[in-house]
Order: sequence, then structure tokens, then C-alpha cells
Amino acid sequence: MATRFQNYAMGVTAPALGAVAITPSDSVDLAEGVCAVTLGGAGTLSFIGTGGTTYTTGMLPVGTYSLFARRILATGTTATDITGWI
Repeated sequence: MATRFQNYAMGVTAPALGAVAITPSDSVDLAEGVCAVTLGGAGTLSFIGTGGTTYTTGMLPVGTYSLFARRILATGTTATDITGWI
């Protein structure tokens, strides 16, 4: 399906093209990296960025957070109902 934007480059402030439910894993990367996550349940988030560095947040309230991640880790993540935005 053609769109009027198909020939434009997507930037970091562009709208999401899709969403996926995320099950945190210490060993399996996401099928596709995400550029943001929405937390349906408050908690901490531990993730591996696209460059391979591991990050762990403090306590986050329910909401949407911009980040680039290739894996959401089970260890260190207490947030629930996580949606990844592509």
C-alpha cells in the first residue's frame, strides 16, 4: 500500500509505525528494535540499547518513554504490561 510519506526518511521524532507486546528476556533480543515503550504498570525498566550498553531506570510511573532498545531484560525490570513502539 502506498502512502504519501513512503519516500521520506523517518526521524526519531516521527510517529510509530507499529507496536508489539514485550515479554522481558535476559537472553532473547526483540524481533525488531523499539524506539519507545509504554508501561502499563509502574516499575523499573532494564534494557540493552542498540549500541549494546545495558541501562536500568529508577522507578517509573505508568506512561510512555522514548528510548532505543534491542532487548528488554527480565532481570531488573519490574514494570508490567510493556508495549514497544517501532
